[in-house]
Amino acid sequence: MLSVTTETTSEDLDLLFGALADATRRGIVAQLAIGEATVTQLAAPFSISLPAISRHLKVLERASIITRSKQGRWRSARLTPTSLASAATWLSLHEHLWAERFDRLDDHLARLATEKSTPQTETETERG
Repeated sequence: MLSVTTETTSEDLDLLFGALADATRRGIVAQLAIGEATVTQLAAPFSISLPAISRHLKVLERASIITRSKQGRWRSARLTPTSLASAATWLSLHEHLWAERFDRLDDHLARLATEKSTPQTETETERG
């Protein structure tokens, strides 16, 4: 399970991104973004069995993306937004770092292009 602390560990992120790597699980998360749903409701859009949906839900629960509850015969699931917030924080940090690196690369390439287009003032005989 993901820790409740403000710092997300590497293992937590591995579980989180591993869970979100599957298209079916992302579809389940999208459904749960609308609101709580039963396993049967979550299974409806997919052409897979209820046990397969339950296995996907276990992966999402292990990554703390969802919580599940049982009311009578019905098992329902709901999103746990804090785990998704930690993923968003991690992605935002890395997006910022890469944006800075690309900006520096753009500046460097612009300088190189300017230097290349500037005519040389030194002649061949003066260099020799």
